[in-house]
Amino acid sequence: MENVALITGGSGGIGFEIAQLFAKDKINVVLVARSLNKLQKAKQLIENQFGVKVYILDTDLSVLEGLDGIKNLCSKNNLRVEYLVNNAGFGDYGALVDRSIEKYREMIGLNISILTELTYYFAKKMVSNGSGKILNVASVAGIQPVPNLAVYAASKAYVISFTEALHKELEQTGVAATVLSPGVTETGFMERADMASAQIYRSGVMKADAVAKAGYNGMMKGKLQVIPGFKHKLMGLLSGMTPSSQMRLTISAYIMKKAK
Repeated sequence: MENVALITGGSGGIGFEIAQLFAKDKINVVLVARSLNKLQKAKQLIENQFGVKVYILDTDLSVLEGLDGIKNLCSKNNLRVEYLVNNAGFGDYGALVDRSIEKYREMIGLNISILTELTYYFAKKMVSNGSGKILNVASVAGIQPVPNLAVYAASKAYVISFTEALHKELEQTGVAATVLSPGVTETGFMERADMASAQIYRSGVMKADAVAKAGYNGMMKGKLQVIPGFKHKLMGLLSGMTPSSQMRLTISAYIMKKAK
């Protein structure tokens, strides 16, 4: 079988940057995303630049049919997923009652349900094979509750807790699970989440390639948690040290308020 790296949300942003890092190390990749046009452009760029094989699948991962598409692609092409990167996800900025419940339903399906399904499906195979690495992309928003990103932050808290527990369960199996928790990053996420008016967006963002490199290196080393950037590491540390839940919420609400 052909060993590959499977990356969801791989047509742009952090996912695309991680795909290039795999390709640079001569590892063939499978890119999964919604837009066929973006996937085709990513495939052409990576294959031309790095000389590796790129498989693409355009599908909606917020529903379980997306998982079936991935299974069929791997089976049809005799692919063994040695590296799994669950990067696909999105947020939605604003007060809970002012936003769309349909969008929240889709968000939970993508950020939580399909991530869990993919991890379960491929982790079982990895354990059976005695090798493999998993990188689940969370967010520093998952470290504490975040007003105006309530559902998104809660979904990423799940990813952090889930991946850390899995990391422990996989000890002695030859498989490692790592969680990447970036802060605000220069990707299409901010536009889709409607966060142009958020104050945190004005305070500076990290480059997607820097975040991807930190996550990739951490995954390859089998680390438990990766938080790129000194500012975000400090935020994570302070959140864990702040004893009062009300104080954490007050600080978080201030950071996430709309800019004037």
